[in-house]
Amino acid sequence: MLRRRFLSSLGSAAAGLGSATAGAGADLGPGFRLVDATQAAGLRFVHNSGAAGRKYLPETLGPGCAFLDYDADGWQDILLVNSTDWPGRSRMRSTLKLYRNNRNGTFTDVTKAAGLDIEMYGMGVAVADYDNDGYPDIFISCVGQSRLFHNTGRGRFVEVTRSAGLAGHEGLSTSAMWVDFDRDGHLDLLVANYVRWSPESDVFCSFDGKVKSYCTPEAYRGATCWLFRNRGNGTFEDVTAKAGLLDTSSKSLGVALADYDNDGWPDLFIANDTQPNKLYRNQRNGAFSEVAVKAGLAFSEDGRARAGMGVDAADLDNSGLMSIAVTNFDNEMLGLYRGSRSGAFVDLAQKSGLGMTTRRSLGFGCFFFDADLDGRLDLLVVNGHIDESISRARHDVTYAQPPHLFLNTGNWSFRDVAPLMSPEFAAPKVARGAAYGDFDNDGDLDVLVTTNNGPAFLYRNDVTNGNHWVRVKLTGTKSNRDGIGAVVRYEAGDMSGARTVKSGSSYLSQSELPLTLGLGRREKVDRLTVAWPSGRTEEYKGIASGRRVEIVEGKGLI
Repeated sequence: MLRRRFLSSLGSAAAGLGSATAGAGADLGPGFRLVDATQAAGLRFVHNSGAAGRKYLPETLGPGCAFLDYDADGWQDILLVNSTDWPGRSRMRSTLKLYRNNRNGTFTDVTKAAGLDIEMYGMGVAVADYDNDGYPDIFISCVGQSRLFHNTGRGRFVEVTRSAGLAGHEGLSTSAMWVDFDRDGHLDLLVANYVRWSPESDVFCSFDGKVKSYCTPEAYRGATCWLFRNRGNGTFEDVTAKAGLLDTSSKSLGVALADYDNDGWPDLFIANDTQPNKLYRNQRNGAFSEVAVKAGLAFSEDGRARAGMGVDAADLDNSGLMSIAVTNFDNEMLGLYRGSRSGAFVDLAQKSGLGMTTRRSLGFGCFFFDADLDGRLDLLVVNGHIDESISRARHDVTYAQPPHLFLNTGNWSFRDVAPLMSPEFAAPKVARGAAYGDFDNDGDLDVLVTTNNGPAFLYRNDVTNGNHWVRVKLTGTKSNRDGIGAVVRYEAGDMSGARTVKSGSSYLSQSELPLTLGLGRREKVDRLTVAWPSGRTEEYKGIASGRRVEIVEGKGLI
């Protein structure tokens, strides 16, 4: 059973690595390029998984990354999560890294000055202003005790894990996100946990019965996610059971905010590995009901629980309906679910062509973003296997794998343009986390990718098609200050779309909070509405392209 996914029949994989449906205009260039800017930007980072031959399960899972504006200067900074050596073995000190944006295409390592040079076995990151003071705070999910760092607003962070009431919750924690599930204006915290694991309970798994390999999660018991409610005074209470999220069978890796029923209350999607995915519908009374089976999101089309890892949720086709992407193990292919007004989802991965293209890939980080600024959301998926010895057991699968970048050509048609990006971007990697953000403030979305036990990569997006954009930053007053959960709907000529401000998504990672509205060649946003988490709706008209606007709840554009 433990070897099932590694040694599964090669027949279905041998069906071929198809190309996603091309659609009209597929012979044209993509209109943008992702260029490796890592070295030029000054990012000198190598992830330390702590691997020393024991094949401990957490070693193959991380790390995550984030774009964040930690000093509130309007420029996106970068945070890279790191792990460390296991107790009893010490090679070198390794900590996460915080890089401040120098506003000229380069970054400066400010980890020590920011008070973040602390060793921990980090996995993921979630960033938000949980105390509404104007500065984003950082939560790092860890093996053992996860950590919460409060931003003082003076360039430094202070660890407040214990005083915030989060100490004592220890596990193999993975993705996390900030979400105001009760819409009281204070951000709550959802933390995913993978399995019950410790060095003492580590299990021996092997391809050949002799050499140890990394186990699948089937070797371990599951673990519940945690939901912490923000009391509004700097402390949190564990409401996991009260809210209906207590489930010790789950093996969770990815989390996403998904208001799939469009009622203005945030629902929660959780991607599970070898267990059914979960969709928690917000009951608007502090509790959730689990509806994934009814919604068609729990299993694959043939009724199997897949290896859910990364996830994102968005209005992919500008229909007003939620779509959800879930990355899975090799031989399982990507899940691409389109919602309906009845609340049921249909997996369109095969129909759209993404299924066959991703069949041989083992996906981790993924996200929807408008890479070419044409107003349609595209999909990035980064890949990499979990064991460097996989090629000895599976000759059709490699450890390092190239990414997929699916350009949305409309009508549920996509083409993989990753090979048309820079050679550095298209190169095979053992990728894990992925996030997007406009680090150079030129209006298009750049990409950050981490690799397991390897470097992080920053790719600058150079849009060459002449498409226009508007950037929107929301500041809540009655709502949480980041506006997380707010939905921005916009119309520009014959085009309309919707974007949600969200924490979480992808895998162990977080993208920037400001929204980018791609306009194609249109010169302005004719009409823009903001549906705030507080219930307030605001409307604005005639926003010219190329503008960066901040909308303050109740006060308008500034």
